Formats: sequence, structure tokens, C-alpha cells
Amino acid sequence: MKKVLELARLMTGECVLDVGCGTGTLAIAAKRRLGPSGTVHGVDASPEMLARAQKKAKKAGVEISFRNGLAETLPFADGQFDVVLSSVMLHHLPQKARRQCAREIRRVLKPGGRVLAIDFAGMTDQKRTFLSHFHRPHGHVAMRDIVALLDEAGLNIVESGPVGIRDLQFVLAKSPGCN
Repeated sequence: MKKVLELARLMTGECVLDVGCGTGTLAIAAKRRLGPSGTVHGVDASPEMLARAQKKAKKAGVEISFRNGLAETLPFADGQFDVVLSSVMLHHLPQKARRQCAREIRRVLKPGGRVLAIDFAGMTDQKRTFLSHFHRPHGHVAMRDIVALLDEAGLNIVESGPVGIRDLQFVLAKSPGCN
């Protein structure tokens, strides 16, 4: 988790959205990193996952706003977030929904805001790990496709590469504007 938060370049006091937050592990870690002046929102399509996330956040003693919603129609205002996180979620979406998700991420980012997308993005010419075979039925997203999605949505690619954990890859991009 520490590595992921370092890649996102989170700063104290920022407003963060975790898209596809699942059980809230990343959202909770982000809130701890941001401190009391920072805010974290999580959105997920699964009410069951959100219920678990809320229990985990309460147990951890952190305040996070969790909402039920789809990645391709984010229930938030334009320009609301400094940072959007998407961790191991894109491979679950069909290609059309991925494109819409990328446009929605761009919409909810403040000018100069950042998005960190992490997913199983092993290349076909790379040796697949044992664990990656379990994710194959859900698909994978080639790194070049994640870069293209974010670029097509109007985001500027800052950095991309391996996370250093399993076959996870990341793309860090920035919304045009100040900062």
C-alpha cells in the first residue's frame, strides 16, 4: 500500500477519490497519509463491498465518505478532486465502459489534478505469474491501452511502469491546468 501511495504523490490536505474502492483498504491508507485536513471518497458498484469498507474505516478510526455508483457515471461534481485512484479495477470493465470511466475521471479532477491507475497489465510476451492466471477470466489491460485511454480523455501522462508488486503496472497522469 505504501508503494501505491508514493506513486500517487499524495500531499497533506488533498481531496482524493478511490474509484472501485472495494473494501476500502486503499481509501483508508490514503486518508491516513492525507491527515485530518484531507478528505477521501470511495465509490464502488457493490453495496456489499461498501458495507465492508464502512466497517473497516470505522474500526480504523478514519472518516471516509463511501458511495454506491458506477465508474462510468461518477456521482460527483466537476473538478472536485485533487487525486483520483483506480486500483485493480479497469480490467473488470468492458472497453466502452473503460473509455467512459477515463472521461469521468478527467471530469471530476481539478485542473492540475492527478490520476493513478494501477492494474494487471502484463504484456502478452511476458511470462505470466501463477496469480495472474486467476485474473485472466476477468481480463487484463495492456499498459499501452491504459495510457491511450487516459490520453484520449485529455489527461497528460506523467509516468508509467511496473509497480514492483506481482504483474501490476501503473500510469500516473495529470489533468491540464494549473499546479
